[in-house]
Amino acid sequence: MTTSVIAALDIGGSKLAITLANANGPLIRLVQATRKSGTPDAIARQSIELLAVACQRMAIDFADVDHIGVSSCGPFDYHDGLLGLTPPNLCGGLAHYKNLPNDWTFIPLEFVLREHFTTIHIDNDCVAALRGELCFGAAQNESNAIYVTWSTGIGFGLCVDGHILRGKSGNAGHAGHMLMSEISEALCGCGNVGDLESLVGGRNLGLRLGKSLDKIFSSARSGDETALAIVHEAAQWFGRGLYNLIVTLDTQCVLVGGSVWRENEALLSALVQTEISNRFPALTKGVRIQSALLGELVTDIGALAAVMPEAWVTDWRLRQPWQLLKSEFIA
Repeated sequence: MTTSVIAALDIGGSKLAITLANANGPLIRLVQATRKSGTPDAIARQSIELLAVACQRMAIDFADVDHIGVSSCGPFDYHDGLLGLTPPNLCGGLAHYKNLPNDWTFIPLEFVLREHFTTIHIDNDCVAALRGELCFGAAQNESNAIYVTWSTGIGFGLCVDGHILRGKSGNAGHAGHMLMSEISEALCGCGNVGDLESLVGGRNLGLRLGKSLDKIFSSARSGDETALAIVHEAAQWFGRGLYNLIVTLDTQCVLVGGSVWRENEALLSALVQTEISNRFPALTKGVRIQSALLGELVTDIGALAAVMPEAWVTDWRLRQPWQLLKSEFIA
């Protein structure tokens, strides 16, 4: 059977998005706040419900959509051979945060999706973002690349010798939890103290400082010395984390996305590049740091790319139809 319509599901700590697409490009993207209460399968059921709404809006038979690509926050785990989620920002039974109204320790995702779809591809959101950039973005000609998001948390997608790394449970790239400091008391939601995400992740850094990152970066741009010192230290930690991966994997380029980076690239870019370029030239020479091209839709496009017929790819690259996609937030 010829695939005519595919779906992408993007699961984040605060929002969930469904996108439908055909050969001409994305058709609709609906966004809703991620459910955080009810039974452990609440998020998976919400995804199906939102997809049904999208199909209804586009006059598409729900049964005709049997390919779905998923980008999701992680980590992942297998129960009874089926992939599910164990993210501390959604699972109250695992969290070190106090604002989750559930006792979940595992979110069954693939089990629910298998009720409706024949083709399912589930990636960590940063792996999906890397796939999107490799297929349609800034890494189309790269075989050795890193995608990193600097946002609420810190996450990575890794490509070596043209192969996207996934790992035994799909968790390759959770390098935001690499331990960086033995003396810091910075606490991550995963329970680590002194890992990269605890030091510079948007949620953790803001909580530790007792003020929003928007205010900190705004003050830094205005020349406030205290704020500038905070930004310089964060860029230093972030750059050192990238350096560790670059010298481990021998990568050529680093693509950076996420809200903290997108909104403050002009302030951060040179600082982060310096942390890499000033060390061990034999391993860092020519490595470049640049912004991802696909912006806020990078994970959605990556999820679509995972299940997209090959015949669609060339035309999408030429026309970039995702640029016309508008998101609709629904209650």
